[in-house]
Amino acid sequence: MPAETRLFLCLKDNYGVLLHDPESGATASIDAPEAAAVEAALKATGWKLTDILVTHHHADHTDGIIELKEKYKCRVVAPAAEAEKIPAVDLTVREGDKVSVGKLSANVIETPGHTNGHISYWFNAAKLAFVGDTLFSIGCGRVIEGTPGMMWRSLTKLRDLPDDTRIYCGHEYTAANIKFSRTIEPNNAALAAREAQVKEQIAQGKPTIPVTIGDEKLANPFLRADLPEVAASIGMTGKQPAQVFAEIRARKNKF
Repeated sequence: MPAETRLFLCLKDNYGVLLHDPESGATASIDAPEAAAVEAALKATGWKLTDILVTHHHADHTDGIIELKEKYKCRVVAPAAEAEKIPAVDLTVREGDKVSVGKLSANVIETPGHTNGHISYWFNAAKLAFVGDTLFSIGCGRVIEGTPGMMWRSLTKLRDLPDDTRIYCGHEYTAANIKFSRTIEPNNAALAAREAQVKEQIAQGKPTIPVTIGDEKLANPFLRADLPEVAASIGMTGKQPAQVFAEIRARKNKF
C-alpha cells in the first residue's frame, strides 16, 4: 500500500505534513510547527501520531513537540548535530542512517547551510523527500548558520535525487520566489510556465507543493548555479558554482 500524506498550513506561512503508512497505521509529523495544527490534521484523517521527524532546531519547526509527545507518546527523531537544541529527542540520526515509519523507510541526508545540523528525510520507495528549510519550491533557505558553499553542496545532494521525487518543504514561498527568480533567468521557459501554474494554484486556493526534483532542476535558479547561462546572466561567467550561488542568494536576501 502506498504512503499517504496530509499537507496543511500553520503559523504564518509554514507547511506541516503528516506521513502515514496505511499498512502498519504508523504516522509521522514532519517537524511540529504548532501542536494544534498537527492535531487538527490527525483528527481530519483519523490517523494516530507515532513519530515526529525533525529537520532542524528552529522554533517554527519544533514548538509543538513537547505538547504532542505528552499526548501521543510519540518518538522524536532529530539531527544528531542539533539534538541539544531540540526538546524531548528519543533518537538522533546522521548522514546515511535510516529511519522507519511503520513499513516506510527513509535515508537521512545531511543538508546543512540554513542551520549547521539540518537534515532531510528521503523515502526512496515512496518517492518522497522532506527537505525542511534547505530547498523551497523555486527557492532555497536563507544561509543563517552555515556558509554559501555548505548550502550549495546540500542543494546538489538534493538535486541528485531521482527526478520523480516529490519534495515537501517547510514554507509557502513559491510566488515570491518566482518573482525573484525571474530577475535571474528572465528567459527561462520552464520558470515562466511554473509562474502561470502557480498563479492558477493560488487562485484556486491550492498549495504550490509538493513539487518534483525534475521540475525544480529546470526552473529553480538556486539549483542551476553551475550552468554557464545562469552565471552569465548575473555577470559571473567563469566563476565557481558556489560563488554564483552565493551571489544569487545575496541578491535574494536584498530583494
